[in-house]
Amino acid sequence: SNDMRIIGGYLKGQKILIPSDKSTRPLKDRVRQSIFNIIEHSKNENLNLNGSKILDLFAGTGSFGVECLSRGAESVIFFENYLDSNKILKQNLERLELTNKTQVFDGNSYEFKKNQLSNDKFDLIFLDPPFKDDKINKLIDRIKKSNIADKNTLIVLHRNKKTKEKISDNLNILREEYYGISKIIFGRILS
Repeated sequence: SNDMRIIGGYLKGQKILIPSDKSTRPLKDRVRQSIFNIIEHSKNENLNLNGSKILDLFAGTGSFGVECLSRGAESVIFFENYLDSNKILKQNLERLELTNKTQVFDGNSYEFKKNQLSNDKFDLIFLDPPFKDDKINKLIDRIKKSNIADKNTLIVLHRNKKTKEKISDNLNILREEYYGISKIIFGRILS
């Protein structure tokens, strides 16, 4: 199976396994690098990852959440319902000795249950639904309704830059960046 590497933090250079088939679409290294540069260095969209709590929806094999852990996040909750990816995700967490900081659910990311999540607000929620899905606003509205984000929670959303969609008014968009076919939207849930 193929692999990619962790870009920064104490696990820098360690391998992350990814599926050999094309069913998932791991974030390209350059895109991950850019997202973390923004999170760690920008004025408006920044977030101190040290001690942070992360929700990684549509996690694939975990490259985003694992990168957060490498850079000091305290905990990550992963949702991935494609079983091959879920299995590799768990292997990645075991190999990198991250199981005690993580929880993995194989449920549908669109239907996460509030009781599966901690009572704390998340510091960062990463959303990487399949490009063809058009239910992104349902998800944003669900995040708002379920009360897992507050005004400081950073939402990072990965979309295909060709996708024409009006994003829900519940998300205050702070910044959009384009890399190849990817569009990365940074925002906060409006209270």
